[in-house]
Amino acid sequence: MTTPTREIDKLDHHQKLYEPFVATIRNIKELSPTEKQFDIYIDDPQVRESFNFLPGQFVELTIFGLGEAPFSIPSSPNNKDYFELCVRNTGNVSGALHRMKEGDKVGIRGPFGNGTFPYEDMKGHNVIIIAGGLGMAPVRSLIKYILENRSDYKRLVIVYGSVSPEYLLYRQELEEWKNRDDIELCLTVDNPDQSWAGEVGVCTNLIPGIDCPVDDSYVVVCGPPVMYKFVIKELDIKCFKPENIFLSLERRMECGVGKCNHCHIGDKLACVDGPVFSLWEIRNLKEAI
Repeated sequence: MTTPTREIDKLDHHQKLYEPFVATIRNIKELSPTEKQFDIYIDDPQVRESFNFLPGQFVELTIFGLGEAPFSIPSSPNNKDYFELCVRNTGNVSGALHRMKEGDKVGIRGPFGNGTFPYEDMKGHNVIIIAGGLGMAPVRSLIKYILENRSDYKRLVIVYGSVSPEYLLYRQELEEWKNRDDIELCLTVDNPDQSWAGEVGVCTNLIPGIDCPVDDSYVVVCGPPVMYKFVIKELDIKCFKPENIFLSLERRMECGVGKCNHCHIGDKLACVDGPVFSLWEIRNLKEAI
């Protein structure tokens, strides 16, 4: 069994928070027409060795001379050599990153976020993961950790939906997961093509078919904001416990350290207290979803 640690390093505290580490883009893979995966290697061996993160955490990526933006980490926390980022081309920083090449330099701050997926509490229980679109990226870190420690968990149910088949992320891994007998994978798309043989429609349509006992299951949800209310409604109908449902509010992430005040949700800061919250917490936060 492997267990990630949140001990970061022995570097200066101020440097960890505000000064980006220089890193190199080693590999770039196109995942969809709008998303690419970037393999990030921190240049300093000491920093790279001490860079540890937990499922659900994120980093701030700097494009030197332009700015920075937060991105969830989709790779396994057990990979100590490098980490992956899945980035949609949708803004100045992400657009510039999409134009970069292998070997180019970026800055990295983090990892950030004290609210993470409760992978330890999930041990010995069923885990249901519901993801929509780019929401697969944050939960993939948890999925990979569970698969690396598979005997510690009961059933693993993954419900993943996208606009169309070409926008499903990590399609090669989805095929591998589909062929495993210890993963229950349910895929659905809104707009199927002629080759599509899976479900058609939104993720919420598949929730009634999940037959995991509610008293022995944890649920993780990540996707576009509009999806959350409908998913929660279906989970409420099935009587899943709000304290066992965890949602990533990654789209609220901003500076990473709670200084810009753009990530305020009620009396919480998504960057510091999240980005992962239980539904029990969220129901006490004004306008969280």
